[in-house]
Amino acid sequence: MNYQQFDKKYLTTPVPPYAVVAQKTQRSLLTISVSRLIAIAICALFICCTSKDYSNKKVFTYNETTGITTLDPAFAKNQSIMWAVHQLYNTLVEVDSNVQIIPSLATKWEISNDRKIYTFYLRNDVFFHDNIAFANGKGRKMNAADVVYSLQRIIDKQTASSGAWIFNNRVDSIEPFKAIDDTTFQLKLLQPFHPILGILSMQYCSILPKEVVEKFGKDFRNNPCGTGAFKFFMWQEGQALVLHKNEHYWEKDNDGSNLPKLDAIKITFFDNKATEFLQFRQNKLSFINDIDPSFKDEVLTKAGELRKEWNNKLVLQKHAYLNTEYLGILMDENNELVKNSPLKIKAVRQAINYAINRQQLMMYMRNSIGFAAESGFVPYGLLSNNVKGYTYNPAKAKQLLQQVGYNDKFPAIKLLTIPVYADIASFIAKQCEDVGIKIQVEVVQKSLLLEQTAKSKALFFRGSWIADYPDAENYLAVFYSKNPAPPNYTRYKNTAYDKLYEQALQETNDSTRFTLYRAMDKMIIEDAPIVPIWYDMAIQLVNNSVKGLQPNTLNLLELRRVDIQ
Repeated sequence: MNYQQFDKKYLTTPVPPYAVVAQKTQRSLLTISVSRLIAIAICALFICCTSKDYSNKKVFTYNETTGITTLDPAFAKNQSIMWAVHQLYNTLVEVDSNVQIIPSLATKWEISNDRKIYTFYLRNDVFFHDNIAFANGKGRKMNAADVVYSLQRIIDKQTASSGAWIFNNRVDSIEPFKAIDDTTFQLKLLQPFHPILGILSMQYCSILPKEVVEKFGKDFRNNPCGTGAFKFFMWQEGQALVLHKNEHYWEKDNDGSNLPKLDAIKITFFDNKATEFLQFRQNKLSFINDIDPSFKDEVLTKAGELRKEWNNKLVLQKHAYLNTEYLGILMDENNELVKNSPLKIKAVRQAINYAINRQQLMMYMRNSIGFAAESGFVPYGLLSNNVKGYTYNPAKAKQLLQQVGYNDKFPAIKLLTIPVYADIASFIAKQCEDVGIKIQVEVVQKSLLLEQTAKSKALFFRGSWIADYPDAENYLAVFYSKNPAPPNYTRYKNTAYDKLYEQALQETNDSTRFTLYRAMDKMIIEDAPIVPIWYDMAIQLVNNSVKGLQPNTLNLLELRRVDIQ
């Protein structure tokens, strides 16, 4: 049986219906739930993963507990979609390990003197994956018209892309995208916007062919076609997604050898982190991303290192990435929630910041996964000199409360959080209570929290901001008063801040722009519309057979150069 036959036989076989399974195992499974039966059926389906048929193939397997809803780049709004899309498509430029913009489909670019026109020169040796939408089913050469179509599609209202915001009020309203010839593409801005190259590296800006999109229509979500290192093979939703090696991929490794090195990628969809961990321990997964709190102590010490019993059994990879975890505070004083809350007082917000022992929290609640946020909102790596933030100082917190006449008559403050961070919220509430601030933790589902914050119905809430592109502006835009929610969930409004933000967008000198960025970050720390908790760290447990899996600051899963030995 060859590899494709193997995949077709096992990965397109539907899971047996619950009723059938139940009939066959009625006596022994009377007490087992429907979900358990389905899980057992799925596990049986994937037993083949370790069979000899795969022994001569290099297959990288990972799990997505949150699932994948689409493979259309126009809707690549979360990590699970972004990781899959990144394997299938390329962008004009990309971000390297040093947070620098480097060429991808574009070999070079030029910027006009007024910094409004970007001219990109494209590769002439890149082909789309084979697809029935093309003549004879063979992938054709990518050209500048494809770039125009792909980017125009993002802002087309009929597409309803979740990424439309990336070009809003930034690109020219008449002709933002133009193909000069087959290998020359031009982008025109309304006004200078330094982070535009970073935006073009986002998965939203993946280049795709018009013919395939139009042929499949809404079904393009599960019939993707790009120029990436891997091509679509099959997707049985809720069970497995399989991508095969693109034999005609244009990129070479540093030694001149062909990429990718893997034969395939397989993504499973176990929604239980414990099941995922078990699969990894049984060598059925190549790696797992992040460690569930329920078994982090089994694997890691409080210092964030592997426990002795795991040495030589797996590889622990940790690296900082651009994500700030924080607590947000609603600042709109016209909102009824704010009018009668002690949080409208700056000293109270500052006191909360001083009340939290972030170093202790990171060690005991996070097993040192991440860095205590004792600087600004902008995480390490995006500003050459980060601003001074809040450190643990309960005496200062009490002093601030006394200065504003804080007493027990103030109502308790409700903190909204999601289940996975409930223990951390309780830790913070206890430390605030120690200085005299009463906080009630309320745990809600993530979807509800997002809805509440978007509608200004959450006074005090858990939040996180993962960089969309590697520029501090992406973080500082969160507090620009003219921005809605998202990203301005706190409804922060400061005229002086807005002026600095607008000035920074016009600034062409990097050093001057960074100075403006730091000034804005200092304002945020002083006004305290947020309580920074930690700057995140990606943590991965990697199978010993996997070689070349390199971390990056945007926490993208990069598999082009990965090998399995």
